[in-house]
Amino acid sequence: MDKIKPKKKWGQHFLTDSNIALKIVNTLNFDSYNKILEIGPGTGFLTKFLYKKKESLYLVEIDHDSCEILKKKFPGLKNKIFNQDIIKMDLKKIFQKFNFAVIGNFPYNISSQIVFKIIEYKENVTFFCGMFQKEVAKRICEKPGSKAYGILSVICEIFYERKYLFSISSKVFFPEPKVESGVISLTRKDNFIPDCDEQLLFKIIKMGFQQRRKTLRRSLKFFDLPKVILEDSIFDLRPELLSGDEFIKLTKKIQNARI
Repeated sequence: MDKIKPKKKWGQHFLTDSNIALKIVNTLNFDSYNKILEIGPGTGFLTKFLYKKKESLYLVEIDHDSCEILKKKFPGLKNKIFNQDIIKMDLKKIFQKFNFAVIGNFPYNISSQIVFKIIEYKENVTFFCGMFQKEVAKRICEKPGSKAYGILSVICEIFYERKYLFSISSKVFFPEPKVESGVISLTRKDNFIPDCDEQLLFKIIKMGFQQRRKTLRRSLKFFDLPKVILEDSIFDLRPELLSGDEFIKLTKKIQNARI
């Protein structure tokens, strides 16, 4: 273990099992991208397996001490290590129009924010593999009809093929977290651009799930839709019953009703 004390404020739990690290790295296939972004590399436990791709590899790490260790371990990445907050970064400045994959052992306290960040750059992020708190990983990959199905599930489903890959015991981390972890992958769909107003789509999904126990007729009252539109049976449903495609259809109905 490198001589660095894990910092609670950054949610640091360092992976200690090389077999698991290699298993995560082996999800990369380079079919649709030629650049890689590792988020939260810490002291480089995953990075050592990614380093052979150093011409394509970029690291973002918020912890200054970890960045100094990374620069010493991986001198070939000296100008590709960014000591920044991934949530605040403009990734276009690094990757421009290039497609890239994202990989990492993500801090649990910002893991959902990282997923939303990836969705923001979906036109460039063709593949994503990450380690989350198991509960969050399962939620991202959940199907309609489940209580765990929510905003993250729907939005990821619209743009990506989701797979829950495997679970990881808390015992292979230092310090040991109180929860188990799960690794998921997101592979961007070929037809990932919805044929509706995307901003309106996001708004409908978020508004629906903010009052998930109510029918869509009640939770979407804000839109002040004509009664004839509200007679559609889809408005009798609660948001957790709709797939991503059904949310797109709903958005198109509302979009047309407002024209």
